[in-house]
Amino acid sequence: MKLTFWGAAQTVTGSMHELSVDGQRFLLDCGTYQGRRKEARERNSTFPFPAAQVNAVLLSHAHIDHSGNLPSLVNKGFNGPIYTSPATADLCDPLLLDSAILQERDAVFLNKRAARKRTLLGPDGDNGEVHPVYTAEDVESTLLLFQKVLLHTPTEVGKGLQYETFEAGHILGSTVMLLEGRENGKTVKLVFSGDVGRPGLPIVPDPEPCPAADYLIMESTYGGRLHQQLGHAIDKLADVVVRTAERGGKIIVPAFALGRTQQLVLMLHELTDQKRIPNIPIFVDSPLAVKTTKVFRGHQAAYDAETSAWNHRGIEPFDWKQLRYVQDVNESKALNDLHGPFIVISASGMCEAGRVLHHLRNNIESPRNTVLITGFQAEHTLGRKIVEKHREVPIFGELMRLRAEVVKLNELSGHADQKELLQWLDTAAPSLKRIFLVHGEPLQQQPLARAIEQQYKVPVTIPARGESFTL
Repeated sequence: MKLTFWGAAQTVTGSMHELSVDGQRFLLDCGTYQGRRKEARERNSTFPFPAAQVNAVLLSHAHIDHSGNLPSLVNKGFNGPIYTSPATADLCDPLLLDSAILQERDAVFLNKRAARKRTLLGPDGDNGEVHPVYTAEDVESTLLLFQKVLLHTPTEVGKGLQYETFEAGHILGSTVMLLEGRENGKTVKLVFSGDVGRPGLPIVPDPEPCPAADYLIMESTYGGRLHQQLGHAIDKLADVVVRTAERGGKIIVPAFALGRTQQLVLMLHELTDQKRIPNIPIFVDSPLAVKTTKVFRGHQAAYDAETSAWNHRGIEPFDWKQLRYVQDVNESKALNDLHGPFIVISASGMCEAGRVLHHLRNNIESPRNTVLITGFQAEHTLGRKIVEKHREVPIFGELMRLRAEVVKLNELSGHADQKELLQWLDTAAPSLKRIFLVHGEPLQQQPLARAIEQQYKVPVTIPARGESFTL
């Protein structure tokens, strides 16, 4: 077996690892690379191998940095099966289509800008037309290739390669993969962690322990950090809602459409049910969040015990009287004329696009309001500027005074921290010959590598993009 790292190598984006077994090529994830526009387009539109020669893709979960480049692979000639969990397959439907629409809009924008530049510079300007990395048609072709595999169901995915999945506890449908390869009379077991979640996260079950194997590819997003305890999150959320409602303000919550929105809705339902917050209106203003929540409702068997208990009592956990899902753009605009107090949960999570920008523009300058940040904010994003409490922040090209209260709710991180990662691999450590750390930046990977080697005496490698290893 030969393992080559092509994505999420010393970075947290574009997860993609190539496994060669007995002359066959398999991909572990095929995620969108996110970064500078030119580099991202180049990485996502080309592959370092012939796409048509890939026998199958094994997908850990639906987040775009793990699944988002599948349509590009199909566009380049891949036509094999994509093995994943039922919930992941269903979530990829709206997520990949939304990504294609954004790709198409992006191409239109770039072409218009280039046309204006040619008008200014004359006919010798750049005439290269930008095309979407992939289209909605590519997404439709991709969705036909999904093969749904239940947890704990050993499945032959190619000659000499067996695949079995375990609960990762990261988002709905997320999995850890155990791959057993047979080649030249030898058997090698490899685990790919995907993204490992945290015990006690809302909705999803806790991560199952890492299965025993010879080698482990492990995420390291927060390998150098320790998270705050999850128990504080719901108390902090209640305090923010009560405090803002008392002053008649609005709470604007930028949140990713998959995972974080559903977590927040469930927590607000619980607080409403317990009468810990006032009965103020709550709006989920994100068409993609509406679609992904519908998928959640169709996969109740994948819930944890606490979320399942709502259904056992005959209560829909993601719907109640005060909650309203907004799809129509005019209804979204109407929220700007509605007086508080109320809550708006809207994408995008880092405030870089989507309807949340309109809500921020209309509410960020009032000290009565609150901006509630619930996830990691990358450098240079509007969300980072808000978290850092810049005096002025740019929205739609206009500098606006940041007078609203800013609150961070960091406890809901879907990635295990260093201590949780060490606990997760504890049962597998005695069998491991080597661990490869991926999906992390070096500043997070290096302390995790030291902690693993110190605690478990297992050699750790931090592979670079394009590096190969024989297992």
